[in-house]
Amino acid sequence: MAEILTSNGLAQRSELPILIIGSGSTGLALAQGLRKVGIKCTIFEKQPDQARERDWNMGLHWGAPVLKSLVPDEKWARLQSVQVDPHVPTKDLDTLTFLHGATGQPLTAFQLGPFYRLRRSKLRELMSEGLDIQYNKHLSNITYAEDGQSVTAYFSDGTSATGRLLVGADGARSTTRRLLLGPEQAAIRRLPYAATFVHMKFSREKALFLRKFHPLYLATAHPENRFGFFGMQYAEKEDDPTTWTFFYYISWHCSLEEQDATMNWTNRQRLAQQKEFAKSFCDPWKSAYEWAPDDAPVWYMGLTEWDPGAEGHKWDNHGGMITMVGDAVHPMTYQRGQGLNHSITDAGQLRDVIVQLKEGGNQKELITKFEEEMIGRSGEEVRGSSTNTGMLHDWEKVMESPVFTKGLNKNQES
Repeated sequence: MAEILTSNGLAQRSELPILIIGSGSTGLALAQGLRKVGIKCTIFEKQPDQARERDWNMGLHWGAPVLKSLVPDEKWARLQSVQVDPHVPTKDLDTLTFLHGATGQPLTAFQLGPFYRLRRSKLRELMSEGLDIQYNKHLSNITYAEDGQSVTAYFSDGTSATGRLLVGADGARSTTRRLLLGPEQAAIRRLPYAATFVHMKFSREKALFLRKFHPLYLATAHPENRFGFFGMQYAEKEDDPTTWTFFYYISWHCSLEEQDATMNWTNRQRLAQQKEFAKSFCDPWKSAYEWAPDDAPVWYMGLTEWDPGAEGHKWDNHGGMITMVGDAVHPMTYQRGQGLNHSITDAGQLRDVIVQLKEGGNQKELITKFEEEMIGRSGEEVRGSSTNTGMLHDWEKVMESPVFTKGLNKNQES
């Protein structure tokens, strides 16, 4: 456990743990990487337990080698078990096809690989194993020792923990970011796009029909300025299609005024809107929405971003005692599938820095250098992903969007 310190007992800096705020994929990956090299750390998570209300899936591709370097070999060997279909081995090279949303004809296709499609909940379960995670810990304040040797996190339950370095890995609406920059500069930027997500099981006949389009994932751009994704969320039993859960959505240009006006819509209203959109779509979207019961549970999200390279967004790392990683630094739109890859890269690079700190490196210099690279790399991606999202919802510009011109490759300049 993290050392809870009083004024009478300050540990030597080299003996202090690394404090990680947030037990999402990034924080867990960093903690696994530190555990692998024998550096003690504790994760503080605001949720009461590991369970999350919502689950989704994420694409891991160019960031995969970094994750492999962070986790023990036995965990990497089990990565197949957390994929959306654990029964389908990951291909060395796979094809992602974009369909014309109205006709179903291919617009483009590009190859990539290996491409891992991971269930967030199962990835977190795997990555949580063997770690010291304290739940129900709401970060309320951070202080820094006058001698520059330690940082202390305070929680709403009255407890505190002191460490050599505090890492904010607490997601897109990061409390760490708010404490560093203030509520105005730390506020996430709302974008005029929204999506409603569906998780759904079907009868054997319908499930087999829907899956024939692609076993794992498929995307579409529609002339009515809409974008769609369709894929597997969890194929529980390989030989029983009734156990397969599909994940799909249609996103659209949705002004902030419309988002505010519809903020209290019910699930039924959200799904009814999606069903109306889907009437002009090709399959599998058209049938999947038609077959979904009107009262099916859904979840809605307005798209957002936070650009770490924007004016006023550079935080003070207090002599290298505090930094941030993952969505706490670079929440981005998801149509180009880059978020997890950048977040895992953050974790891998910070692990390397912390190893250098253990060996006596200058903390301020190393953390500042780490942040400069991360901000440059991920800031470019935040901006590019938002540009891509805008183009995917503008039929006249669809074929010029980064996802069509570059696929899911890492930014070439980074």
